[in-house]
Amino acid sequence: MMKRFLLVCLALSVTANIALGAKKSKKTHSREFRAVWVATVNNIDWPSRPGLSVEQQKTEIRKLLDLHKSDGMNAIIMQVRPSADAFYSSPTEPWSRYLQGNQGTAPEPFYDPLDYFIEQCHLRGMEFHAWFNPYRIKQSPKDQLVPQHIFNRHPDWGWSYGDRTYFDPGQPEVRNYLTDVVRDVVQRYDIDAIHFDDYFYPYKIEGEPLPDAKTFKQFPRNFKPSQIDDWRRDNVNIIIQMLNQTIKEVKPWVKFGISPFGVWRNGTSDPEGSNTRAGTTNYDDLYADIIHWLREGWIDYALPQLYWEIGHPSVDFSELATWWGNHTYQRAMYIGHALYKLDQASKSAAWREPDELIKQIQIVRANPKLSGSAWYSSVHFKRNLNGLREKMQLNGYQYQAIIPTMPWIDNTPPEMPQHLRLQNTEGGQLLTWQKNEKAKPMEQARFFAIYGSSKKSKVKKCDPSVLIDITGSNKLFFKEQNGRKSKKFYYSVTALDRGNNESIPSEIITIRP
Repeated sequence: MMKRFLLVCLALSVTANIALGAKKSKKTHSREFRAVWVATVNNIDWPSRPGLSVEQQKTEIRKLLDLHKSDGMNAIIMQVRPSADAFYSSPTEPWSRYLQGNQGTAPEPFYDPLDYFIEQCHLRGMEFHAWFNPYRIKQSPKDQLVPQHIFNRHPDWGWSYGDRTYFDPGQPEVRNYLTDVVRDVVQRYDIDAIHFDDYFYPYKIEGEPLPDAKTFKQFPRNFKPSQIDDWRRDNVNIIIQMLNQTIKEVKPWVKFGISPFGVWRNGTSDPEGSNTRAGTTNYDDLYADIIHWLREGWIDYALPQLYWEIGHPSVDFSELATWWGNHTYQRAMYIGHALYKLDQASKSAAWREPDELIKQIQIVRANPKLSGSAWYSSVHFKRNLNGLREKMQLNGYQYQAIIPTMPWIDNTPPEMPQHLRLQNTEGGQLLTWQKNEKAKPMEQARFFAIYGSSKKSKVKKCDPSVLIDITGSNKLFFKEQNGRKSKKFYYSVTALDRGNNESIPSEIITIRP
């Protein structure tokens, strides 16, 4: 793991606010999931185009992560398998064409983008969630698969629907294959979670039935022809259960999360459904019964994509946020926001101003059953968002936040950091600490939270308003004259394990002017 000094300014969380001359929110959120999706299909977010040099790819990764870290984010959801291909060195699937321009072409000189992304995320104290698309094979009939591609060897494992080609969810061999693909990544990479989005069975095309009648006849599992929709849902249920069991068997601390389409079922179809009139639903059209998965405990978090505005006549954001909050079944529930819709040229007045998304954040935070947000997608943070980033900094994102725990996985905190040491160096002071290297995997310190304030009581209590950084390093560098001319400053460090359980604070270090 690469080492580096973290340059931390005591005013890290308020610099932008001072420059704006604005009043910041006093409310802090010490525990909150704040994620950004990084889509690789069609080069939406990263890399910016196929064929960049290795150094250009790495530079883009570092800049992307620095941007989101500075905005207060604490997790990256990166698409590592966009279309039956890989952004990592896979023993079974070819390199993605979105990396070098041709499927099957590795980076030269060789490096593993997944390894590098994970390393850089963890260095910054951010979780890495590996995002898979389970069934997509081809985006277009023009897509060329390398000769050794699994679909060329097993063309009976999938079918075409519209202009795209998919693995057949009803095939047992497909389920086994996908489970092996996920198992490989969990085994070989230090990821924090496996993440699936809303693509299970494909979105329906009017007038075109799904071409799975042959598979149903071959593997009916006691379902009657009139129950083919239930059979399809069961196909997806089986793979979700298989994946959960596999992930936990390999690494019990790795989370499994699903980001479904924003409506499970309309209330007109099911009394348990939401007060919505969506034309598409998870249950009826994508055959993804996420509520069943939550009830059964097969997933650790749900992240529904609520990509509509507050007050939408058919799919109101507020209604859906409340509905999902009432259907957590003791699992984590986050909300996905449509950053990409924010556009001054939008036909909808709601999406012309950033206040729409600020209000959505406030709705999520006001509901104790919801514990964070995710933003689609990374590239849109680089656009002129008419002040959204600054407004986010004024509404709670000015402070760092620790990701909520998942006590059903683990609730034992790690040992506190030991042997804090302050050294005078050229240009500043260096604070270092140590962790217990012999701790068991579930109890290992993975990140560290640094608290700093002129008020010793706030540091002692780990007040979230003085949480100045979360890092994967065991070093913190303070520049000279860092706002400390006339006051003592106090610092303590806590350890965070893989489940984000937090240790008791370390001894307090005093830095004198």
